[in-house]
Amino acid sequence: MPLHGFVSDSAVWNTYYVFDTGKHYLINAASGKGKTTLLSIIYGFRSDYSGSIILNNKPNSTNSYNDWALIRQNKLSMMFQDLRLFPTLTALENIILKNNLTNHYSEEIIIQMAEQLDVVNLLQRRCETLSLGQQQRIALIRCMCQPFDWLLLDEPFSHLDMGNANKCMELVTTECRKRNAGLILTSLGEYIQEGFDQKIDI
Repeated sequence: MPLHGFVSDSAVWNTYYVFDTGKHYLINAASGKGKTTLLSIIYGFRSDYSGSIILNNKPNSTNSYNDWALIRQNKLSMMFQDLRLFPTLTALENIILKNNLTNHYSEEIIIQMAEQLDVVNLLQRRCETLSLGQQQRIALIRCMCQPFDWLLLDEPFSHLDMGNANKCMELVTTECRKRNAGLILTSLGEYIQEGFDQKIDI
């Protein structure tokens, strides 16, 4: 499921670019350069652009509300920069809420992912009591609890130290390989730079 689209003197914007199925892309850019905008356009949250994004051989602009619901349940999983966790729910409740829509993973596997990311002891705490770095790891686990052909991660490690960022990247890589899924990860240029098929500056 390649992604084709227009993304000024950029590797992506105002040109033709193809994100190939199963490949992993790192998008490096300073704040305000359009990283979040690009992912939001791919995910169908923004339509205020010229050009086109083609997913499954179909322009995003032609998808109906129901089309997008199915795409977001089965084809695209996105971790938003603002995380979009429910603050008064526990970390586990936030994850299970997503998983109940898809029945993708057992609670045992969810616990294993939490152990891998060193947040298993936080699962019964309300998200509003967690640090931003802890919340990022919970949001990342939640992203895994659905089928996807593309994983879109918007500055997912911005509040993590190198050790925790590496653990998260290991989980991301494992999950993407399981599904032969593509990865588009945006970054301000933090330490995670390895393990990508292509690095893009915009």
